[in-house]
Amino acid sequence: MRILVAYASRHGATQGIAERIGRVLERHSHEVTVRPAQQADELEQYDAFIIGSAAYAGGWLGEATAFVRRHRSFLESRPVWLFSSGPVGPDKVDAKGRDVLLASEPKEFGEFERAIQPRDKEVFFGAYDPDQAPIGLMEGLGERIFRLIPEARAALPAGDYRDWGAIEAWANSIARELAPVPVGSS
Repeated sequence: MRILVAYASRHGATQGIAERIGRVLERHSHEVTVRPAQQADELEQYDAFIIGSAAYAGGWLGEATAFVRRHRSFLESRPVWLFSSGPVGPDKVDAKGRDVLLASEPKEFGEFERAIQPRDKEVFFGAYDPDQAPIGLMEGLGERIFRLIPEARAALPAGDYRDWGAIEAWANSIARELAPVPVGSS
């Protein structure tokens, strides 16, 4: 099966997740292309799609959102899975007792569930390196706030919190779902 893993990533953590998903699918003998969403346009050559994005302020990056919206009519007729990365930190439950991953589901998931009916959607923990230069207006403002109020930085703990076991388990489940049925099986 030919699969496109399209992603949007600012600092590389989501790209790393997309690449790991691609490697897992390849181990199951699928033909996989991993590409930034803004560079993925010739969809007719693919049988299935996995689309992911980093999430900031509760939403996906614009290039991933635009990709799904632009190709909605095509994607709704194919198997699609969605993933998001974003929450960072060691805590699985927030101060209000909510599951951090569930609380971090991007707002676009609801729209995309109605529009393209993905087979599954998943939120993964991401990574944060405070030494990376800020990209975009929101990150630039955040950096200024961190300089003015140093204790605010504690709300965004540095580190790589990606759960590779969970990511690989999800990719394996997709690979099994897409596995061809042997001839003569019923």
